[in-house]
Amino acid sequence: MQPSGNKAMSSARGALFLLLAINLFNYIDRQVLAALEPDIRATFFAPDDVNRMTKTGLLGVAFFVTYMVSAPVLGFLADRISRWLIVGIAVILWSLASGASGLAATFGILFATRVFVGIGEGGYGPAAPTIISDLFPIETRGRVMAIFCAAIPVGSALGYVIGGLVGSHLGWRWAFYVLTPPGLLLGLLCFWQRDPRSAAERREQNSKRRGIRAYVNLFRTRSYLINCIAQTLMTFVVGGLGFWVPAYLQFRGQSSEVGMPIFGLITVVAGLVSTLLGGIVADKLRSRFAGSYFWVSGIGMLIACPFFIVSLYVPFPAAWIPMFVAIFFLFLNTGPSNTALANVSQPAVRATAFAANIFVIHAFGDVQAFWLLGYIGGHTNMHVAFLFVSGIILLSGLVWLLGVKYLPADTAAVENQPA
Repeated sequence: MQPSGNKAMSSARGALFLLLAINLFNYIDRQVLAALEPDIRATFFAPDDVNRMTKTGLLGVAFFVTYMVSAPVLGFLADRISRWLIVGIAVILWSLASGASGLAATFGILFATRVFVGIGEGGYGPAAPTIISDLFPIETRGRVMAIFCAAIPVGSALGYVIGGLVGSHLGWRWAFYVLTPPGLLLGLLCFWQRDPRSAAERREQNSKRRGIRAYVNLFRTRSYLINCIAQTLMTFVVGGLGFWVPAYLQFRGQSSEVGMPIFGLITVVAGLVSTLLGGIVADKLRSRFAGSYFWVSGIGMLIACPFFIVSLYVPFPAAWIPMFVAIFFLFLNTGPSNTALANVSQPAVRATAFAANIFVIHAFGDVQAFWLLGYIGGHTNMHVAFLFVSGIILLSGLVWLLGVKYLPADTAAVENQPA
């Protein structure tokens, strides 16, 4: 039986705070690698190797391939056993692997450590938003999910800052070392948390799955599929830009010590405000526009596109202004799109729904962006690579708007089912 009243709300807020802190270190770890890419490239590859950027891009591929492959398996488990147990083990695993990245003597060893980081995050990724969906009602789920997702821009920016500052003063290896102790502490704290579902409720949900029918119904949900497509395109954009922005800033004549902290600050301010605002606005508009989560997501991407193109042609330091606006609208979808995923998936298979989404958006999103943008940049230049990204931004916005007419009915089909 669930706790009641103030005790339940206090427990829910405590869980949200812990998951927010873990998500923060999740994205710090991801973007530290991106910030250190030029240093890692210089350590392991000769300057005349035309494919050296493509090779360092494989570090991102190593992480995301294992992340997307392990997520469905661990998401499947998270629907059946304590989700906090899965999260705790996952966080400890990726924290140890991240620290081991700094010890790597060869590029092959560094590649292997990123594989284990991916497995760890594959356990956390599906379980964490599902815990939040279980703890908070649909009326406030958008803004709560936005708070959780606010760690994405903040953590990403801190990753750039930590990577840039620690890497330039102590060497790139120390940037990985400093992330390990906090991650281990957060992972241990998960073992003291209570799963939102009791053991009886987990058994009841297991009985409601009735084989594969619940999973088949998930993939028949049109708004779920359209959301996955739009998020895949968005992930190509954000993942590709996040990994290659240090190389792009070097191409534009910006030093890492100056350019990366500025970019990190822009990402923190624009991304944080936008992520929180997107969830709040989508929740507020839901009573008037049932497809508000897709409206906010799609319109945000359409506005981001022209500002992103302008930032590619305006000289620095003026280019930081349109880049700020573009990043602001790129993050507007983060809370609404993830809330829509939760709202159209049955509670019994919700972790699996997030896990399947993780597999799709990374298999066809940033995993492709890492090598493709590296290939384009290595054989032409980073301006051409980033100009290619602008077309993907436009396409993602159009796909979300296409799904607006399906979202209300799919949400109602889940919410109107008897408990």
